[in-house]
Formats: sequence, structure tokens, C-alpha cells
Amino acid sequence: MFEINRARLLDRFLRYVRIGTPADPGSETYPSSECQRELGKLLAAELSAMSADDVYQDEHALVYGTVPSTVGDADVPVVALVAHVDTSPDAPGKDVRPQVIENYPGGDIELANGEVIRVAACPALNGLVGATLITTDGTSLLGGDDKAGVAIIMELAETLIENPDLKHGPVKVVMTCDEEIGHGTDKIDLEKLAADVAYTVDGGGAGVVDVETFSADAATVRFIGDNIHPSIAKDRMVNAVRGAADFVAALPRDRDTPETTDGRQGFIHANSISGGVGEASVELILRSFDAADLETYADLLRQIAGDVESKWPGLKVQVTTRRQYRNLGEGLAKLPESITLAEQAFQNLGRECTKEIIRGGTDGSVLTEKGLPTPNLSSGQHNIHSVREFACLDEMVAATEHLVELLSLWSNQRA
Repeated sequence: MFEINRARLLDRFLRYVRIGTPADPGSETYPSSECQRELGKLLAAELSAMSADDVYQDEHALVYGTVPSTVGDADVPVVALVAHVDTSPDAPGKDVRPQVIENYPGGDIELANGEVIRVAACPALNGLVGATLITTDGTSLLGGDDKAGVAIIMELAETLIENPDLKHGPVKVVMTCDEEIGHGTDKIDLEKLAADVAYTVDGGGAGVVDVETFSADAATVRFIGDNIHPSIAKDRMVNAVRGAADFVAALPRDRDTPETTDGRQGFIHANSISGGVGEASVELILRSFDAADLETYADLLRQIAGDVESKWPGLKVQVTTRRQYRNLGEGLAKLPESITLAEQAFQNLGRECTKEIIRGGTDGSVLTEKGLPTPNLSSGQHNIHSVREFACLDEMVAATEHLVELLSLWSNQRA
């Protein structure tokens, strides 16, 4: 009977998170930061060293590899496993100093710089007493989103190669870039990948199969004013900053915001404002499980923009929206086995699981929309996008074991 090598999995994860890979939303290159390419080089080298097939890093810095089938049947479905190497730009992501807590005793966790991971804010800690946790020193995020997934897939690949008696069809390894800024799947060639089903390993906690995501659009509202020295501004200046401020103030406050919604409720989120008197802009994201709501939100933005424009003579306000991704559930309905086999794998291991919805998106949202059904699986992440982020090694081990069983189940199917 095989066992997941806990020490090796932990070592992988620690090495990966120490390589800072924050995505850069202001960059016009792909990947948006060269540090992602550097981690990709390391992953490609490790895949080659473990004797995976067809290993390469393409010109876009995406990494691919294949673990060959052990069942010798050409009709077995090809399963792709996907994780992303970039980390969120929402918190410091470089100079990561991981801290390992063996046999977590329970209670709040004080980090080196005085930050505290509080049980009250993260009740999942109550179920992790005795586990091995990895935190930062409190000055940066950890990067478990999604280097936990990266480490799990890499450890899985080596485990399968070391144990050729384990049943599985062809397994494609895919490491993407820039997922955190909405471009994780931009450069994936699905025809070249030639997978029948995929799983992103990019979820929180353990025992969860994510079967729906938000549908998502982004919006930019541009305010064009007229700048002139304030000493001679009477009846001449048109202040774009004031227009932008009025626009943000007019957005809903007690509804349709991230701060006031949960569950299946959508929202409008103004996430940045920039500019000056002559021109300013507000960036927003629109989210709902029902794609029809996104146009309703966009109409509201246009209405508010028109109201602001009418109150500031000479001010021009332009609203543009752009499609990002659509609800994962719509495409998964075409291949229900992508969910039922994941559930069956948990049952075979004697573990409970839940089907959940994500108030966000994954690479799988876009892959599914493009025709490759891609549910999302747990990878032991917690408190993501925060300096209070942590990961659980025990949950990462469990995720690797689940993938072994899931791949075995797929080996009994026919493409």
C-alpha cells in the first residue's frame, strides 16, 4: 500500500512559497511578472527529474507534463490537473518566510510580527488541532493560493511514477500563470492539451468539490474633466476627481456589495480609484451566480454615471464593461461524472465531502466555458489573500490521496 510522502510534500511547498510570484495587474506582458517564469522553470526541471513525459515550459511560461497511463487502454479518459503559480497582488507576496507549526495545540496563532490568526475569525482552526500548519511571519501572504495546489499535483505526479501499480489513465499536469488577475487560461491550447476532463486544485480546506462559481464582468468608469490652475478655476475647472467621488458615493451601500452579501447573492465592488482633476477612473467588478444580473448591474452603473454627468456641467463619464468568466455549473452539467466521481472517490476513502459554490472564480470557470469540464478541489488553503494566510499539511496529504483514488475511478471509464 502506497503512502503519500508527507516530508517531501512539505519540503516542496516550503520551497515553492519562498519564491515570490505575485501577479502584476498593471503589466502588459504575459506572464505579468517574470518571477512566475522562474518558478515554472523549477517545476519543469522537477517533472523531468521524476521522469514525467512531454515536459516543457512554453513561451508563455506555462508548464506541461504527462504521467503515462498504467492501464494500457487507449479509450481511457485523459485527466488534466491544473494549478496556478502566481499569487495575489492584494497583499505583499515577496520575501515569504514560512513558519511550520507541528501538532497545532489549538487557540489563536500569534505571528512573528505581532499579527494574530484568530480562531474567532477562522473557525476552521477548531477542526485542525493536532495538524501541521504553515503560516508566514505576518509580513506577507503565504501563497498557499495556489502553491498548495502546485505542491499537491507535483507530489501526486511523483507518487504515481514511483508506484506503477496504481491504476490511472494519462494524467496531464498544467501549471498556469496570472490566474489571480483573470488571465490564467489565456494561453492554454485545449486542442494540444487533449484532455477529456480537468480539475483545478485551488480550493479551501478539505473534502470540498466546488461545482459553481460566480459569473463575472469587469467595469471601468472614466471621468474626463478639464484641469486648470485653481487660482483661475472659477467657471472653468471641471474636476474629474469630484465626479468620481460622487459616483462611488452613489453606489449601493446596504445591498449588492461584498460587505453586505453572502451565499448566492451577487455584488458590485468598486476596487480601485485613480487619477486627477483632468481625468480619473474607477475600476469595478460585477459578480453574480446568474449572468443576467451582470447586465442589470451594468445598467445601474450607466444610470449613476449619467446622473453624475448631469450634475457636473462639462464632465464626461464613460462606462465600459468586459466579460471575464461564467458560472462553472453551466458547463459541468454536460459531464456530471466530473462531479460524481470526485464524490465517489471521497466515499471510497471513507471521507465526508460537500459540494459547494465559490463566491469567486477559478481557471476552471473559463476552461469549462471553453468546453473542458473543470470542477475545483480542496487544497488545504485558509485565509487566502491575507498576511494571516495559512495552509494545512494534513489537508494537502488528504487532497493528494483523493486524487489518486479519483484517477483510479476515471481509469474505469471510457472516453
